[in-house]
Amino acid sequence: MALINNNMLFTSLLILVALFGVAVGGTIHKVGDSNGWTMMGDYETWASSRTFQVGDSLVFAYNNNFHDVTEVTHNDFEMCESSKPLMRYTSGSDSITLTKPGLQQFICGVPGHCKSGQKLQIHVLPASLGPVAGPVPRPVRSPSSSSSPSPAKAPRYQHQMAPSPLQSCASKSASWIGFSLLALILAF
Repeated sequence: MALINNNMLFTSLLILVALFGVAVGGTIHKVGDSNGWTMMGDYETWASSRTFQVGDSLVFAYNNNFHDVTEVTHNDFEMCESSKPLMRYTSGSDSITLTKPGLQQFICGVPGHCKSGQKLQIHVLPASLGPVAGPVPRPVRSPSSSSSPSPAKAPRYQHQMAPSPLQSCASKSASWIGFSLLALILAF
């Protein structure tokens, strides 16, 4: 009976570790880095130095006595209008998972804060589908049997796989899963 319970526990843990490893994959972006979500941030510059993809998360850290995070439409973002939010967050430590590609806009809904620059617009890219093929030029072959001059031929292209931008993230995740499985096996 104890052996059956241990096997069930072991199997359950393996499934949980596998599911957790698959779920962990997106990048976590702390908005404003060490300064967090304040009126003092330059969020346009902050966002321009990052790439956002579906599956990534934004973490807003702020004093909820003075700020909030309000997700708004593009027009409301431009007008700093917070009266019709798509979502409003007020915990002071909000994690928002990016679930769809396109523009997403966030402002502080406290009057005056958005107009002072406490606003963030990001462009979310679709989740990476892996390696992308790109053309790589090949040398042009000259005809071997013809002695007469031939017109110039257009170069032929061969597609070659480029490395995936998420390759290192995937290998880290796979390493983590492998390490976790090894630790579980050794524990039993």
